[in-house]
Amino acid sequence: DGRLTFYPGNQTVDLPFINFMKRYGTVFLNAYTNSPICCPSRAALWSGRFTHLTESWNNFKGLDPNYVTWMDLMEKYGYHTQKYGKLDYTSGHHSLSNRVEAWTRDVDFLLRQEGRPMVNLTGDKKHVRVMEADWQTTDKAVNWIKEEAINLTQPFVLYLGLNLPHPYPSPYAGEHFGSSTFLTSPYWLEKVTYEAIKIPKWSSLSEMHPVDYYSSYTKNCTGEFKTQEVRNIRAFYYAMCAETDAMLGEVISALRDTGLLEKTMVIFTADHGELAMEHRQFYKMSMYEGSSHVPLLVMGPGVKEQQQVPDLVSLVDIYPTMLDIGRIPVPQNLSGYSLTPLLRGKNGNQVTPPRPSWVLSEFHGCDVNSSTYMLRTSTWKYIAYADGRSVLPQLFDLSADPDELTNVAIKFPVIVHSLDKTLRSVVDYPKVSSSVHEYNKREFISWKESLGQNYSDVIANLRWHQDWLKEPKKYEAAIDRWL
Repeated sequence: DGRLTFYPGNQTVDLPFINFMKRYGTVFLNAYTNSPICCPSRAALWSGRFTHLTESWNNFKGLDPNYVTWMDLMEKYGYHTQKYGKLDYTSGHHSLSNRVEAWTRDVDFLLRQEGRPMVNLTGDKKHVRVMEADWQTTDKAVNWIKEEAINLTQPFVLYLGLNLPHPYPSPYAGEHFGSSTFLTSPYWLEKVTYEAIKIPKWSSLSEMHPVDYYSSYTKNCTGEFKTQEVRNIRAFYYAMCAETDAMLGEVISALRDTGLLEKTMVIFTADHGELAMEHRQFYKMSMYEGSSHVPLLVMGPGVKEQQQVPDLVSLVDIYPTMLDIGRIPVPQNLSGYSLTPLLRGKNGNQVTPPRPSWVLSEFHGCDVNSSTYMLRTSTWKYIAYADGRSVLPQLFDLSADPDELTNVAIKFPVIVHSLDKTLRSVVDYPKVSSSVHEYNKREFISWKESLGQNYSDVIANLRWHQDWLKEPKKYEAAIDRWL
């Protein structure tokens, strides 16, 4: 959650290496994902192009494996490149459940697709390495810096992808269920200031926007939650962020110990945030701030220190920025703009290409029953759905309502009209929604035919199995009606 990198969010948890980057570099106060889910978001980061252009519709459909990323270009222009950890931007990954849930989101049924969010405390106050896989990946990156990078005669670019602070799988709910367990140790939980944790306000279920209600239901969040339960989920999430911060610290320390820190650009960001029970949801897949607002911090040669940049930026800006840093020609077909002028600190005699006054995010995957489009401007967040007619839009005034509790779309029709016009100039969203709709049907039919006689058994035992198995014929019939 990008809001943890600046006041007041950063009062809830101790993040020493995020703070180190703020002191010696620049923090972006308004950085957004271009799609609040792993694979489509990473596809935008690696391609520099909006989701509707790459057609990275869901966690199964990302970029073509041969797509030319910024790292490919940097390698071509003489950089030594190294990748460790979670990449997750090409097509063909993620679970079968994840795919089928995304394809069938237009079906007229409500099924829980996630385990109920819960917390799990592991180990004792000495237990530091909770997410062991991420620590091992971090160790590899650190060793590479100390043993390889230090001896290179050419410039290098190192990518380290972590899974934290992602919730963990929930075996209690069955092997096919989602990741709904917030897991940490007492060591990390001590870094969290419980008194500073804000308990989010919720609308009643009957007052929720229909898309929000669907998301809350599929994420298993419509039941009763005690205040302490919500506070714990949020605290454990912040503790997981503290563990992530420590991994960043290992990389910064390795660069400092090898004398490389002062001549290396360091960028810290995320593919999406975490709602942690805001708006009666956990996970991502939402345009609310907890899910769509990501961290972005940069430090290194030429980067202005202790700078806070209010300009709206997004992950598609990473591609042209990396090429700019490497003095490599930037392709013309990108959706993003280089951040280097902002990193240097603006001054009057600096000529920079005009940056749009908005950012775009869109979502077409599971846990949400409609294609969703968000246009964020300086004050407003406008969210449009599907064809722009069948589902009512949302409008939030982020200056007056930072918690996004009051949809003022009906109150300000002129602003809605203006923002919708801007959105349509960037993406013909009714047309995109229609093509995703067709894609979902096509993929589902192809998958169903490939299963033959096994179809009924396989579909009943995906992540929604606890609901499905009560009335399997009813849900199969709903799919048949949709097809």
